[in-house]
Amino acid sequence: MHYVVGRSEEVLAALPVAERDRAAASRLPPWRAEEYAASRTLLRALLREIGEDVAGGPVAAHPSGRPYLPGRPDLGVSLSHSSGRVAAAVGRGCAVGVDVQAPSYVSDRLLGLCCSPADAEALAGMPEARRRAEFAWIFTVQEACVKAVGRGLSGRPWNVPVNLGQQAGDWGRVSWCAPRDGEPFPVGCAWNASLPTTS
Repeated sequence: MHYVVGRSEEVLAALPVAERDRAAASRLPPWRAEEYAASRTLLRALLREIGEDVAGGPVAAHPSGRPYLPGRPDLGVSLSHSSGRVAAAVGRGCAVGVDVQAPSYVSDRLLGLCCSPADAEALAGMPEARRRAEFAWIFTVQEACVKAVGRGLSGRPWNVPVNLGQQAGDWGRVSWCAPRDGEPFPVGCAWNASLPTTS
């Protein structure tokens, strides 16, 4: 599995935007258009980097919103965006999920839903900035895992067990990592042994 993360404005300043992505983005609200174009531009750059260039070919979406590459069923792809940050992932012969999160306020209720009782208590006792960042690392993994099985929030990401500070693990047939070293933004990556057929 390969992934890349960046800031929307930096991606769009450094890389060419495919005409079809530019046209699709022009029909969206401005705040959404930038993230849409940047995430697809980042995905295309990652595909070129790993030798799987799709040139200006389409990046389509299933009704569930999960992206895919028409004509390339052997490649799993995933996109994410949050507050000006974008991420893209590609897997050969496997489904992938990637999620990037800008740390933000998290309620005690959400901590209790997504974390073990011990981790929720530990997070609740942290200074606000650290609490936000640590929770974002947990939730990116949970989101990435459900994306890797072809679901979003309907996959109930809060049921994916991720411990505070944990950097790798498994959830059923899904393996995941939280590459904390050297990453400026909380990001979670997951990959599944097989590609989902539809959704």
